[in-house]
Amino acid sequence: MQKSTNVRVRATKLGFTLVELLVVIAIIGVLVGLLLPAVQAAREAARRMSCSNNLKQLGLSVHNYHSAYNQLPMHGGGTWVDGTPIGSNLTNRMDLSIWVGLTPFFEQQALWEQISNPMNNATGTPNPWPTMGPETDETGYGPWVTDLPTLRCPSDPGSGLPAMGRTNYAACLGDSIHYMDQGPLGIVQDTTLTLANLATHAQQARAACRGAFISHDRTRFRDILDGLSSTIILGEIATDLGDRDIRTMPALNNAAGGESVMEEPDLCQHEGFVDPTRPQFWITGTPPNLAASDEGRGFRWAASGTAFNAITTILPPNRELCFDGASPSSTGSVTVSSRHQGGAHVVMGDGAVKFLTDSIEAGDVHHGNVWLSGTGESAPGSISPYGLWGALGTRASKEVIDSDF
Repeated sequence: MQKSTNVRVRATKLGFTLVELLVVIAIIGVLVGLLLPAVQAAREAARRMSCSNNLKQLGLSVHNYHSAYNQLPMHGGGTWVDGTPIGSNLTNRMDLSIWVGLTPFFEQQALWEQISNPMNNATGTPNPWPTMGPETDETGYGPWVTDLPTLRCPSDPGSGLPAMGRTNYAACLGDSIHYMDQGPLGIVQDTTLTLANLATHAQQARAACRGAFISHDRTRFRDILDGLSSTIILGEIATDLGDRDIRTMPALNNAAGGESVMEEPDLCQHEGFVDPTRPQFWITGTPPNLAASDEGRGFRWAASGTAFNAITTILPPNRELCFDGASPSSTGSVTVSSRHQGGAHVVMGDGAVKFLTDSIEAGDVHHGNVWLSGTGESAPGSISPYGLWGALGTRASKEVIDSDF
């Protein structure tokens, strides 16, 4: 007799329980929380390296330019016609930055050909733009509104209007703001061009213009008597984002109340223009009298104006932009700045790129600048009042740098 057996098969459940899923999700969340800062730090390190490489290329461009022409590119070079009114665009009013002449040396030959040769204006009329371009605030001129990748730091998010063509790098003009916008020609960009009293202007510029570059004048490597490896020629700058950042939006016309920025470099700080609760930003209201929205730091790569393409070694890195004059092209304390953590890059005269921290020794930031009528430690020929930082910005003041930086 055949027996039949009933076999019960127990069903095996596949998958995770709710508790197991929650545990796995929690573990993944913890891992992401731990790894994300590391990934972000790695990305910033890569951006910072790319920024350093840009500066290295620009430093080599300066050396190649010097080899070709036996001088450094002129800060405030270009064309002028005596008595030419503002806005005529018959001349660029000797307002070209060093980057214009350097364009063929950092792989922008095509752009240089447009600038150096007359080209038709935007309306297509028979009247062309002048050789070496019109005034640097002319938005209808193509080269002036072109963004050049070599002049941009990947860590800086600024882009587009109201800027024209941005730059994150600028020329070093030394440790004094006196005559930094005029040089030996005495040219002021917001007035009609005239050349007069050249002997007086030359005296003033010789005493105060102590950097590797001098407005409207030529300099050579042989003029850097302190040594190329001890003298800054280029520096990094952050561009403005429209957020009242003290590093990127100049406070103007601060000499109107009596004491000047030249006499007191941190004038804007001790006058209370910086927000005490948010010390990287200006207080709201007036003062401070801030520059127009289209006149932010680094907003015109082709312009030599102080806010656009100059640095000084007076206030330490990432400090405020404080101007004596009422224009962003006038005189002011304009230090290096960046979107990196804790400092900014500079290029030395020998082409070396260094990252200088905000805490670099900067002497007495309350001390007046060196200039022709200065006395005591502000007399012509004095060592820089601004410590190691100031000494690195002067080309021939005979300071001895006996420590690494």
